Amino acid sequence: MELTVNIPALLFPAISLIMLAYTNRFLALSSRVRALHDKYQTQEQRHLIFIQIKNLKYRLKLIRNMQTYGVTSLLFSIVSMFFIYVEYQKTAQVIFAISLLAFCWSVLLSLIEIRLSTKAIEIELSDMEGLEDPTVMDYLKKKFERD
Repeated sequence: MELTVNIPALLFPAISLIMLAYTNRFLALSSRVRALHDKYQTQEQRHLIFIQIKNLKYRLKLIRNMQTYGVTSLLFSIVSMFFIYVEYQKTAQVIFAISLLAFCWSVLLSLIEIRLSTKAIEIELSDMEGLEDPTVMDYLKKKFERD
């Protein structure tokens, strides 16, 4: 398969948009960490707040790695385009493959971070009584029973 300049260039908008999403998540998390840290200093229920901060700290590391692999993917796409330009097809293909792998790793880390964010919400709501965590089947049964 011949690699053209257009193929690596297709990653540019995708990587740009995903990096914007990662940055927004990072900013939201960092402000949440600051608020929880202040709350930890002044209030009781330190155990719950400590668990939340620990979760957020790990998520921040994940986001940093997501961003790192996203930027790495973009840089390897650019380098791949250079090798296409100077007509080193095999080198360009290998570098583009590395770019795709970096992008896949970034998205996989994003999936892990999203799963952890739902865990953080569960921790936040854990002190409320009466919340149930139904299975999907229970939810569907209740949904169809109402109709």
